[in-house]
Amino acid sequence: MYETMKGKTLVITGATKGIGKATAEKFAQNGVNVALTYNSNKEAAENFAKELEETYGIKARAYALDILDTDQFKPLFEAIDEDFDRVDFFVSNAMIYGRPVVGGYGKFMKLRPKKGLANIYMATVGAFVAGSQEAAKRMQKVGGGAIVTLSSTGNRIYIENYAGHGTNKAAVEAMARYAAVELGEWNIRVNAVSGGPIETDALRAFTNYEEVKAETIKRSALNRMGTPEDLAGAILFLCSDDASWITGHTLVVDGGTTFR
Repeated sequence: MYETMKGKTLVITGATKGIGKATAEKFAQNGVNVALTYNSNKEAAENFAKELEETYGIKARAYALDILDTDQFKPLFEAIDEDFDRVDFFVSNAMIYGRPVVGGYGKFMKLRPKKGLANIYMATVGAFVAGSQEAAKRMQKVGGGAIVTLSSTGNRIYIENYAGHGTNKAAVEAMARYAAVELGEWNIRVNAVSGGPIETDALRAFTNYEEVKAETIKRSALNRMGTPEDLAGAILFLCSDDASWITGHTLVVDGGTTFR
């Protein structure tokens, strides 16, 4: 347990399931208060926040957020200010899938820059920038903090139909490095966690999910798919004092799938 994290506050986007939910719980286990966002399932989000409070004795609140509308980040953080007295950690996790990515998920010749591809950019890079800017203003007031963006090894190796997502994950990693340099003077560290294929609803939405799953298990040195908890532990570490001299880095958590 990271005792020095107790009483601090995490803001995390998209935390009602998958990687976001596992991460919120991992931080709560370490005494961190949690401000989490959801897209549409208010009941699930509020029930999860209540569960975190009752189980771990921390403060947790849920807020609606559409990551495709970056103008929502300012009022989001203002609402968080009403409920929490500080912001120490920001995790840009929420991602889109389904109808919003039509035109961005598919073969190269089928990509549509003004449709799904633009949405993927906004949900990946735009949301990271807008959220990190608001978080950094608050971290500066408490002497520093840590920001983590989720990435994917799909920007390092070829995954069928993943060009739209993979290239935008590469872009957000580059943006994180720039942010790390410029926010360092405020004692704010910025890193990325790049996951191999993780067993989540987003992955199950892939048309070739079963094929991806089988190939991941085949390539993994550990002979299994990744889990949301695998990434949550890496995110927690990067926000902890144990990672106090790590910034501008992408931590690859892929079960060895990218070197076989």
